[in-house]
Amino acid sequence: MSLKTRLLGLAAGLMILASLASWLAYRELSEGIIERWGRQVAEIQVRYDSARLLQSLEREIGLARQMADSSTLVEWAQNPDDEDLNRQAIREMESFRSNFRDNSYFVALRDSRQYYYNNAEGEFSGNQLRYILDPDKPEDAWFFQLIEEGRDFHLNVNPDTELGVTKLWIDVLMRNDKDRIVGMVGTGLDLDSFLQDIVDIDQEGITTLFVDFNGAIQLYRDRNYIDFASIIKPEGQKNTVDLLFDDPEDKQKVLGMLQMLKNRGSQNASVESSFVTVDGRKHLAGVAFLPAIGWFEITLLDLQTLIPSNFLWPLLAVFLASLVITLVLFHLIIRSRILKPIIGLESAVEQVRGGSFALPALDKPNNEIGRLARHFEIMTDTLANSTRELERQVDQRTEALNRLARVDALTGLKNRRGLDEALEEEIQRASRQDTGFGLLWLDIDHFKSINDRLGHQVGDEILCRVALWLKAGLRPYDHPGRWGGDEFVVVLSPCDRSTLRQIASRIRETIERDSIETGAPVTVSIGGYFCKPGEDFETVLHRADQALYRGKQQGRNQVYIAEGPNPETSPA
Repeated sequence: MSLKTRLLGLAAGLMILASLASWLAYRELSEGIIERWGRQVAEIQVRYDSARLLQSLEREIGLARQMADSSTLVEWAQNPDDEDLNRQAIREMESFRSNFRDNSYFVALRDSRQYYYNNAEGEFSGNQLRYILDPDKPEDAWFFQLIEEGRDFHLNVNPDTELGVTKLWIDVLMRNDKDRIVGMVGTGLDLDSFLQDIVDIDQEGITTLFVDFNGAIQLYRDRNYIDFASIIKPEGQKNTVDLLFDDPEDKQKVLGMLQMLKNRGSQNASVESSFVTVDGRKHLAGVAFLPAIGWFEITLLDLQTLIPSNFLWPLLAVFLASLVITLVLFHLIIRSRILKPIIGLESAVEQVRGGSFALPALDKPNNEIGRLARHFEIMTDTLANSTRELERQVDQRTEALNRLARVDALTGLKNRRGLDEALEEEIQRASRQDTGFGLLWLDIDHFKSINDRLGHQVGDEILCRVALWLKAGLRPYDHPGRWGGDEFVVVLSPCDRSTLRQIASRIRETIERDSIETGAPVTVSIGGYFCKPGEDFETVLHRADQALYRGKQQGRNQVYIAEGPNPETSPA
């Protein structure tokens, strides 16, 4: 055998061995890259899908909680036969309907078992009472089950056979001041449109679903798998997430991840992931717990679709060509064009995972990895913008809710909570600076008879006018507010005894004079008290209230100022 043949044979043998080694190395490398990249993408996708769901629900949940805290509805729930309360409650419910995304609401009363509902078309306006809940009916069992469990908030997907609708229901318990459950309020989101917006978003290779705390499927693109009315079903009869997997080992993997996240609770907002097989294809399953709603979010990534097996074939061609030319050149090319960008990209992924979107400059060679790095930078920018926008919207909604919680809806003045905060601030300031401040308590004279004679609508107009006249008689830095009913409270600071008398008299005269011009004359009785440093909240309110009471005893349309701890009030 000639030397040439031997050399050629040796070269061919070396090429075959090198090719085989290259092929094996390629498989291991590509699978490792895909797995690590897939886990990072799974975590990002899970957090992104979770954020989209919470963004869609948080406003509705906040409105439902606000509705459950309505004093009008709470009082009516305890006296459902009172016609005046019933009318007020209907108005209150309808005022919330236009604010909900689905323009619908429901209110269920515990004692009377009455179920009220109206939809976006206002189909049941004037006839909101739809039916009476029956504890013996399986379709009504959800209500009594939630009452028994005492959970303040609950989400469930349930068809209402009486109304003929299937929705994602937001249920919030309504409690009185003794913490007794008096009913339940909430809204519903149309299931089909919600699935289309949140779950079935037509992302190829990505499947998203949401399950409840026990693993029952709540939102999934195939409605046949959704476990409707989960709360009333016994364990073993629910459509749980393990139905999606054929392999018992995969079922245990997913259920194990759910249990692991349950044990962690809300203390660790982590994402668990594992490889499973769905419909004969390898998927990466990412799972996260959403403590705000008590659900789990599961994302299934079809890696074969997201990263096809031929995705890295050009890399293999470069690898083999470099090996034929020279092993050194191969090493340098692999190092500069593959390993270094991947390591940089991995570091960037870890950085994003840690919550930082300020990425270092990534190496972007002119190949698939460079394009992947550019796509990752674009994706990171998009995610950062989405996060900032979400935080901005949360701040705006929080600010709006805080404002609504402190402003009286009828008059635009501070409500009782807002007055409580202003008064507490003044009491603390008075203690720090050793100065006093003024407190006025107003009551519209004979307001009940005005309501009885002219109706509540006229009464509301008078309350609004009195609020305007009250603000007209005050300084810009004083704190007027509606305490409740026809009672108003004003915190005056800075203030002395002389200023307290002057402002109180000016308010009384302004209301008496200006109301005559409107054709509906009204007068007010005013009790005032100059609050001294060291006096507490209850004391100053009691003194001002006693002054108002004494003024009303002595003829109404008067200003009386309390002068001491046990005052005989004196007219201004």
